[in-house]
Amino acid sequence: MPWRLLKRGLVGGREPRFFPEERPLKSRYDVVIIGGGGHGLACAYYLAKEHGITDVAVLEQGYLGGGNTGRNTTIVRSNYLTPEGVRFYDTSRRLFEDLSGELDINLFYSTRGHYTLAHSDGALRTMRWRAEVNKHHGVDSRVVDRTAIAADVPFLDLDCGGRSPVQGALYHAPGAVARHDAVAWGFGRGAANRGVELHQQTRVTGIRTEGGRVAGVSTSRGDLECGAVVSAAAGSTPRITDMVGLPTPVRVFPLQACVSEPVKPFLDTIVVSGSLHVYVSQSSRGELVMGSAVDPAVLHSTRSSFEFVEGLADRLLDLFPFAARLRLMRQWAGMADMTPDFAPVMGTTPVAGFYLDGGWGTWGFKATPASGMTMAWTVANGRNHELIEPFRLSRFDDLRLVGERGAASVGH
Repeated sequence: MPWRLLKRGLVGGREPRFFPEERPLKSRYDVVIIGGGGHGLACAYYLAKEHGITDVAVLEQGYLGGGNTGRNTTIVRSNYLTPEGVRFYDTSRRLFEDLSGELDINLFYSTRGHYTLAHSDGALRTMRWRAEVNKHHGVDSRVVDRTAIAADVPFLDLDCGGRSPVQGALYHAPGAVARHDAVAWGFGRGAANRGVELHQQTRVTGIRTEGGRVAGVSTSRGDLECGAVVSAAAGSTPRITDMVGLPTPVRVFPLQACVSEPVKPFLDTIVVSGSLHVYVSQSSRGELVMGSAVDPAVLHSTRSSFEFVEGLADRLLDLFPFAARLRLMRQWAGMADMTPDFAPVMGTTPVAGFYLDGGWGTWGFKATPASGMTMAWTVANGRNHELIEPFRLSRFDDLRLVGERGAASVGH
């Protein structure tokens, strides 16, 4: 029996609340963060912890962690293609490793190893390219052959039913999974315990500017004044940026996923195939967690579809034929805010006091700690943190794009 439970039974008393009591919405804050998911809550946490900025309100239109943070597939990795991406995501991965202790919550962080399969000569060349970039920045990635894959993932059909034989793979040893909702809750509790206010069921309906600067926010619960606004609204990013007249290239596409019934553990790695548009890992409960690429049409919706499950099942069975006997337990969708170069948009904007954390597409969860840390620094200092300077919005004007499509399109 856990000691904590035994102590509660012997001593009695009530378990303390996970979050402090919600306070009434004030008329003014130093900083308002739009979005109570992982990124918004992490930003609030680091603002309070690292910079002593606690007059902060996090406004969430639903419930904490109920957006994309609670709808992703929990993969953490840093085997990206560009130097900018590798540096950023490896910072985030390293923060993840110690996050359970820092936030005093079990995130079920589990290092698994991450295989990105190559089914063609062209794909194998890209894997070698990524491996060299990763190694240059101290990230453990290497190209492995079919023999190594077969030894580590014995249930994988390397011939894929004869349709798209696997030629090799990029193996990223630090690849991991973590419990997504606990990440949001941990950051939220850490922020709230330091004085940050968390307001659920509070929809932002407008942002007021004066002289080109943010002056206040209108919500479903009333208006308030503020000195700075951070948009961490994921699939709602275009709606928020429209409120300040800020054009961005962000477009929103549904991203679907599903899980199978739990089975005896057999897959202790993460397997991704960009060519087949499928990825799969096995949860600590034995479920297969599966997903694919984003849907092909712009749509602000979280409705899942039979077409997704049908197509995913067909491709998954090329890799794991025996999975045909498994039942699907549930499926869901999130809203992926995509950019043309498959990299995020972060930092300052032409509207003074308005900070943007968006364009995360399919790779936002793994960025949570680093995003919160760098955005908090940016707000506190009024200029972009060096890690996110390459992701500034103005890169689309001066054509200094960060081309991550080769490493981000389905790898999640």
